[in-house]
Amino acid sequence: MKNSGTEIRAILFDKDGTLIDFQKSWGSILRDAALLGAHSDIALARRLMVAGGMDPDTLMTAPDTVFAAGSTTEIAEAFLREGADWPIDDLIGRLDALFVASAEHGVPVTPLRPLFERLRKAGYALGIASSDSAAAIRRLAEIENIADLVDFIAGYDSGFGSKPEPGMALAFVNSVGVPAPSIAVVGDNLHDMRMGQAAGLGLRIAVLTGTGTRDRLRPESDAVLESIAGLPAYLSQGA
Repeated sequence: MKNSGTEIRAILFDKDGTLIDFQKSWGSILRDAALLGAHSDIALARRLMVAGGMDPDTLMTAPDTVFAAGSTTEIAEAFLREGADWPIDDLIGRLDALFVASAEHGVPVTPLRPLFERLRKAGYALGIASSDSAAAIRRLAEIENIADLVDFIAGYDSGFGSKPEPGMALAFVNSVGVPAPSIAVVGDNLHDMRMGQAAGLGLRIAVLTGTGTRDRLRPESDAVLESIAGLPAYLSQGA
């Protein structure tokens, strides 16, 4: 795929909402996170869910909210502001452990191994950058049998900063040795698109398998796809 005359040679994926269907995967996990934060106080847990951007009754998460786009640290901070009674480092550790364990329940938007094999065969370097922890990304890669196909992993705790800052994307640039204009970012939220813009990436591709909507994502992306299943066909259009 070429964008403005530049060949795309690497792809940086978001995880949740991009590789994993967000609403199918995260509703019960984030409910459990709120219950943890609330020490099982149901009324407080409902407030924590609302503070995170979730409807406590439907377990649906709104776009670009703390639950949709924030790191574990940001979720913990939101819980504390709403009245959760935890030392922040303890809460972050407990939430991270919950999220890593919950990788078992992620629902891929499409079989990931065949897709990643196809993209690697086409010559693309592949990375994953998530607001989740690096351990949770690695666990997903193990479960979905794509660890050997991924050249780069960065979580909020990898030392590159958080989205929408450019740090994770720039670390991918350095790791794979591909110039930023030759890299595409694929994500479901505005923080993914804005990370790509801040890092000078050549292509910003939004998908609709997360919390973002077409109308919300279109102004800040180069393309909006139904899911990553359509990515090979889209990229081949400009080859």
